Amino acid sequence: MEKARYNDYGSFLQQHFAGKVQKISINGGFTCPNRDGTVGHGGCTFCNNQTFNPDYCRSELSVTAQLQEGIRFFGRKYPAMRYLAYFQAYTSTYDDLPQLIARYEEALAVDGVVGIIIGTRPDCMPPALLDYLSQQAQRTFVTVEYGVESTLDSTLQRINRGHDYACAVDAITRTAKAGITTGAHLILGLPGESHEDMLSHATRLSQLPLHTIKLHQLQLIRGTVMGNEYLAHPGHFTIPDIDTYIDRAIDFAELLRPDIVIERFVSQSPAELLIAPHWGVKNHEFTARLLRRMRERDTFQGAKWIEPQQ
Repeated sequence: MEKARYNDYGSFLQQHFAGKVQKISINGGFTCPNRDGTVGHGGCTFCNNQTFNPDYCRSELSVTAQLQEGIRFFGRKYPAMRYLAYFQAYTSTYDDLPQLIARYEEALAVDGVVGIIIGTRPDCMPPALLDYLSQQAQRTFVTVEYGVESTLDSTLQRINRGHDYACAVDAITRTAKAGITTGAHLILGLPGESHEDMLSHATRLSQLPLHTIKLHQLQLIRGTVMGNEYLAHPGHFTIPDIDTYIDRAIDFAELLRPDIVIERFVSQSPAELLIAPHWGVKNHEFTARLLRRMRERDTFQGAKWIEPQQ
């Protein structure tokens, strides 16, 4: 039997659940402190939340209704499927504590839901909310995913992120210490970053108590500041072809701590919103090509990771 080339998310879920589990994305009606003026205006330059949401993920529907629509969609094929409620759109910890708790508990009360996943920003995890999530994590499956995007403050400033890398380090450390499964999102290919810069993210993130990571290729989306910048000045960007990105992702994985779960290497935006890149492959097709390339290179996650000296 071939050794696993990387620590995949499906195997991670099998360690927690006996059977098929599917994430269902939810729009909880949240906004973002980088849009409403608390941190900034306009949001991150790459961000258009339409790219994240399936058809059933609509803020005008209740949390329960969104989950029930998702369950009907997936349950037709897998009647015994269980579900994780994924609060994905915008900043899903950005509200008054009672309102947040009400949304999370509404999701957990839906029949078939066995846990929650919360996507948020590192600057939006107050101690009282972390205490609540820590208590929930003792009873059910809880993951908090932080949008880190880059470990370089110069890049974070360029993309109007509204926080620095030290903020991400603090949030990840506090969350993992609270006994909560902790994840990070990272974009490989942000403007101004060299190949060496991108690989340095793997080294830095490996030093944190992370459980999972999601990698995204840079996608230039219509209606975003960055998308408009690309249309006006395409020479400011380097858009890799799929094979170049695959090698980049493998180089990253080689430097990543081997116990961190790589949930995915790419994301897929709706074709009508995507300006570039146009690779024309689905996520599972990309993963198959990446694994084939890993076999050709005879490499694996953590192959070049160096354990820190105690």
